[in-house]
Amino acid sequence: MSKYLCIQRGLPGGVEGVALSPEQMQQMYSAYQAWQSKFGAKIVDLGGRLGEGRLVASTPKIDGPFVEIKELIGGYMVVSAESLDEAADIARGCPGLVGPGSGVEVIEIHTP
Repeated sequence: MSKYLCIQRGLPGGVEGVALSPEQMQQMYSAYQAWQSKFGAKIVDLGGRLGEGRLVASTPKIDGPFVEIKELIGGYMVVSAESLDEAADIARGCPGLVGPGSGVEVIEIHTP
C-alpha cells in the first residue's frame, strides 16, 4: 500500500466563507463520522488546518512579501491506498473537504 498526501486548497474563482446553519453543520458532522468509520483504517493522519509558519532557506534573509501557505492550503491529511484512484475516492468522500470553491490535490508519497 502506498501513502498519499491530500491537500485541501482553494480553486480559482471559488466561493469563500460559506456559512452553514446549525442543522447543516450537524448533517456535515454526521456525514463526516460515517466517512471516518468507512475509511478509518486507511486514514494515516487526519491532518488539520495549518497555523503560523516560517520559510527556512540557505540564505540568511530573502526579500518578500510571500504568500502565507495557510492562505493557499486549507488543510491536509495522509491516507493509505492501493492506488491514486482509491486515494482520490477516499478524499472525495470526505464531507466538507471538497465543496464549492475548494478541492483536494492527491499526491503519492514516495518513500525509500
